[in-house]
Amino acid sequence: MELRSRSLVAAFFGAILIAADYAAMAEPPRSEPLYRVKHETKVPVPMRDGVKLAAEIFRPDAPGKFPVLMCHRYFREGADRGQFFAPRGYVVALIDCRGRYDSEGTWVPYVNDPQDGFDAQEWLGRQPWSNGKIGTFGTSYNGFTQLMAAPLASPFLKCMVPQECQQTNFGHIYNDGVMQLNVVFEFGLHTKQGSQIQQIFPIDHPHYRRLPLLAAVDDFPQVEHVKDWFRHARYDDYWKSYGIKEKYAKIQAPALFLTGWYDNLCHETWRNFLGFRTNGGSEAARTGTKIIVGPWTHGGSFALPGFLDVMLRWYDYWLKEMKNGVDRDAPIRIYVMGADKWRDEHEWPLARTRFTPFFLTSGGHANSLRGDGRLVPDSPDVGWAKTDRFVYDPENPVYTLGGQISTHADIWGPRDRRVRQERDDVLVYTTEPLEKDIEVTGPVELKLFVSSSAVDTDFTATLTDVHPDGRAIHICEGIRGVTFRDSLEHPTPIEPGKIYELSISLWETSMVFKAGHRIRLEVSSSNFPRYARNQNTGLPLGTSAEMHKAQQTVYHGPDHPSRLILPVIP
Repeated sequence: MELRSRSLVAAFFGAILIAADYAAMAEPPRSEPLYRVKHETKVPVPMRDGVKLAAEIFRPDAPGKFPVLMCHRYFREGADRGQFFAPRGYVVALIDCRGRYDSEGTWVPYVNDPQDGFDAQEWLGRQPWSNGKIGTFGTSYNGFTQLMAAPLASPFLKCMVPQECQQTNFGHIYNDGVMQLNVVFEFGLHTKQGSQIQQIFPIDHPHYRRLPLLAAVDDFPQVEHVKDWFRHARYDDYWKSYGIKEKYAKIQAPALFLTGWYDNLCHETWRNFLGFRTNGGSEAARTGTKIIVGPWTHGGSFALPGFLDVMLRWYDYWLKEMKNGVDRDAPIRIYVMGADKWRDEHEWPLARTRFTPFFLTSGGHANSLRGDGRLVPDSPDVGWAKTDRFVYDPENPVYTLGGQISTHADIWGPRDRRVRQERDDVLVYTTEPLEKDIEVTGPVELKLFVSSSAVDTDFTATLTDVHPDGRAIHICEGIRGVTFRDSLEHPTPIEPGKIYELSISLWETSMVFKAGHRIRLEVSSSNFPRYARNQNTGLPLGTSAEMHKAQQTVYHGPDHPSRLILPVIP
């Protein structure tokens, strides 16, 4: 997805980032700007089927062979990298994807990119100005192009810097079985051959609410790929064909991953990092791969202090064999929100984590801020074997406010959720004021016992930090389609009225909840339009305008211990 509102993100987090100490990330030795730059455009790069992709190339205007930095781009990114790296002895090749801008062929999102990326690497590695060592870079779609080509293992590919990108596109389009509607409507529908239409619907735009969803899709040209996303509403071979979840063992090159706690691809980036570290196809891929996570939203990793110097140090090590200490760096560098500081770590989850349950309890009326829902660290002996109920009406969904939505800069990130917590179809569970600071760093999970009157529905969870003045600031969130409770590959309906245990991932975070603050959990059934509304019918996604209300029940007690599991760091 094309980056938007970088200046807003930088300004939003600027105050906390200015103080970050990244001096160690730019220490000598390092490449210095010694060269004048030669800039070429529309350089043809041949593919095996005769199609020619167009490249914009920045290279040192001097004899000799240099390492190459490649960006295989759906949207035009990287000119600033060309101007920075070429004077420092790198060739920077910015190659438009097939059918995009000046490249020949027909653009079909993602499908041709793995092979085209490999062919481009093979061509670049053999050019007279190339020393045969290639590093890659790119953000979002342009980050995923790096990863899709990596399992093909060009011998020229030595390292990567993927920013904010997915493991599989199923994990981008769907989260735990629920379609990320804003991704589909703001990216999928607003693309065309050659360029991208810049249009973002307001979050209350009637287009989001149009049903059937596939009728809304039909309003746009060249969107057969979006219809494919609807047709493949489970994790099947369509997604596996160009994702890398099953292909880490084929990847030889290490990666420096970047993401943000409020990035809609944060969860997928962590999956990539762990996939490389655990199953990478070389020692370099397993031990050399690293990750940096900051407090930003999608497209915000450019706000990392010394961003270009961090990349330079990485490339200098892997492509120029400079002994600059990259091999001694901790594999994980995270920004701890609340404490407002950067910290290095060596494993994920952290070895010292205490996975601590906070149990849901109430007198049976946890509905809204006015209710009696509580989060308690120890299961009560009496008085908590209750149920909480709400009606989920897809005609009146809970609108997205804060969190990891990838568009709509007016609502993403750490927003105050109180207005949403005033709804009776949102269950609210809150701790007592904390006696001391509590750091939560790692994956957050909710174990929830539920039943529904529907054969298919969703349950959502949102974690907020409640300040003494009442503000309830969004920290992280999750959703689970109940038919995907056991498998993303083989969804199964539920039996109305039967109790099921759901695991809802609220993704990863690093947050210090301060003494005097309270920890709050919301449970509901919609987060719209970040996610498509579940219409509670069990009919195939996008095919029907029919909607039913669902009677939702959340159980807690000794027999059904619904609990929020926080990764507490002592």
